[in-house]
Formats: sequence, structure tokens, C-alpha cells
Amino acid sequence: MLPFLRNDLVELAAYKPQLGIGVASQISPAPTQSDKLDTNESPYDLPIALKEKLAWTYKELIKTNRYPDGGHSLLKQAISEYINESANLSSNVFVSNNISLGNGSDELIRSILISTCLGGNGSVLVAQPTFSMYGILAQALGIPVVSVPRNSENFEIDLQAASEAIAKTQKPPIRTVFVVHPNSPTANCLTTAELEWLRSLPQDILVVIDEAYFEFSQNTLASELSQHPNWIILRTFSKGFRLAAMRVGYSISHPEVTAILEKVRLPYNLPSFSIAAALIAIQNRSLLLECVSQTNNERLKLIKNLSQYSEFEIFESAANFVFLRLKTQLGEEKNTALTNLHKELKSSGTLIRLTGGGLRITVGSPSENVRTLERFQKAYNNLEL
Repeated sequence: MLPFLRNDLVELAAYKPQLGIGVASQISPAPTQSDKLDTNESPYDLPIALKEKLAWTYKELIKTNRYPDGGHSLLKQAISEYINESANLSSNVFVSNNISLGNGSDELIRSILISTCLGGNGSVLVAQPTFSMYGILAQALGIPVVSVPRNSENFEIDLQAASEAIAKTQKPPIRTVFVVHPNSPTANCLTTAELEWLRSLPQDILVVIDEAYFEFSQNTLASELSQHPNWIILRTFSKGFRLAAMRVGYSISHPEVTAILEKVRLPYNLPSFSIAAALIAIQNRSLLLECVSQTNNERLKLIKNLSQYSEFEIFESAANFVFLRLKTQLGEEKNTALTNLHKELKSSGTLIRLTGGGLRITVGSPSENVRTLERFQKAYNNLEL
């Protein structure tokens, strides 16, 4: 290892997207029909009319020799209006100084970690399994990660273990708690008990509530933010708004928190084209979010059809994906069976995620879901259970 590199990064496992499904493969697809159901993207592209509008915006309004709007002023205003509307709040509850924008939610997570824990000021708490980037980004910054388990039956956070971890005298103390509502990969929303626990946490701990799947769940804690200045909500344009390629995420928080996030983010962090796409998307939200109900209906069909396999446990979902695992306690054989099923689906053209002790399947288009069920049946027939 080169002597100037940090030793602790050698063992860090990076986030690894599925290989071979980038722009090149979209332009020149493989002979086998590939259905990319492993990253919880929307299966629906922007309508052609909006693409044409975006193309016109790029041609007529965006000057490529100029930096983007570094303050994101118009987009922040549009987002604040959407938040108030979607949470049934008055129009002036959230305004631009409650909003910070990032190059995806990942950049916001990184900014939060820098603002709260960097330099030995704190550690983070996560409940596993959950979104892996909280831990990856923390470790990349040299920030300790404290992991607690979830209930093996319903995936609720082990609140006793979490409380004990926070109460424990440790250096550095826990300064940030990450939760997802609904959680990924398990698709469950925060329970009443979990919400009460979050409300009870002391003011010197920042509570990060990731609502990446809000458009599908319609569950939000935005109405409580004014009562909890130590809370911050994360959202994204990558899921319900169909803009995964543009990498636009946003946070909602107390103005003092927002001001710090604005200080630590990179200048001009969003390209002009991404800003324009997000603005067009949120201005046309009624049209774009029509696909959410179709995705939710397709999700129910997937759950119903997968539930016929008695060896598998299929969980209720409030997101655009479903999570299933084997019921039988086979030890290493169970892991082998899931790995084989995952590999066979991949070889037949359906990409899903093997994570959290089970399989996470993104809800695709109707035709993708039909193929998924057909391929699942064939792969299942080859399993030795």
C-alpha cells in the first residue's frame, strides 16, 4: 500500500453498482432482455414532451460556459411549495432557507456527517440492515459507526440496544442517528414506538429521517420538523420523480442546520442541466407522479404472486420495491440458496439485489414484472430446499 494512503480505507467496502448496465449497455443492449430491478429506480422515463422541453431549455437558456446557479434559488422555492402542499401545510411553513440541495442524497449525507461528527466530534448510529451509504460515507470520513440490530420478525429497530448505545459513555459520543422511512431494503415504515423514541432523543443528537420513498408511501414527518430543530428530512428526485440520472436530492431542516449544510457543500454542486430537469419535474409533478399509483398496484401484484412460494416470506412494502427471504432456517444452505436464486435471475436477465439476508426486488413496469415472475418460477424450480 502506498504510504500516504489511509490504512483504515483498505478494508472499507465501497458501494458497488451492478456492472454493465450503464449508458453503453442502454445504447447497445445485450441480446437477452435485461430488467434492471436492483436499484429502486422508476421504470418510467420522462414523457417525451418534458424531454423536449428540457432539450429546449438546454439549447436556449443554459450557457455551458457559465457556472450553474450556486444558490439554487428557483428550485428551492419550488421544492418548498411542494413540501408544504404534500404535507398539507400552509404555504409559508417551509421556505427556501429550510432547503439544501445535494448531488443526490449521498452528498447531503456527507455534508451532515461533516457538520456533526468530523474531527472526532461524534459517531453515528444505524440499525442494520439499512441503506449502506450511511456507514460507507462515515467510514470514508474516519467517523465511527455504531450498529444496532433490528427485530428479525418485523425489522423494527432494537430500541433498547439503540438507547443503551446512546447512553453508553463513549468517545466520541453518538451525534447523528440515521433512519429510513420506509427502510431499505426491508420496506417497512417507522412504527409508533420508533417514532416516540426519535421524539425522545436529546437535542444534542441530530436525527436524520430519510424519506427517499415518500412519493410511494405518502408517510412524512415534515409537519413535526418545527417542533424538533434536531431533525432533518432527506428526499430525492431519483425515485418518484424519475430523475435518477440527474442526481438531485434535498434536505428539509431548521434554518440553522440548513445554513451549516450550505457552508460545507461544494460550490456549484448541481449542474445546470440537473437543476433545469428538477425544476421542470416539480412544476409538472401532477403528470409525473401519476405513475406512482401504477407502481403501487404492480407492487401488490408482485407480493401476491410471490406469496405462493411457501418457503419464502414476503413482507409488506410502503416503497417501490419488495423484500423477501427464506423462512427455513438452513444456516449456510439458506445463504447458498438465495445466492443461487440471485445468480440465476441475473443470468436470465433480471437484476435484483441480494442484501439484508434476503432479496430486494424493485417494482418494474408491468411487462418487467411479468418476466420477473416467470424467471423467478424457473429459478425456484432449480433450487434445492
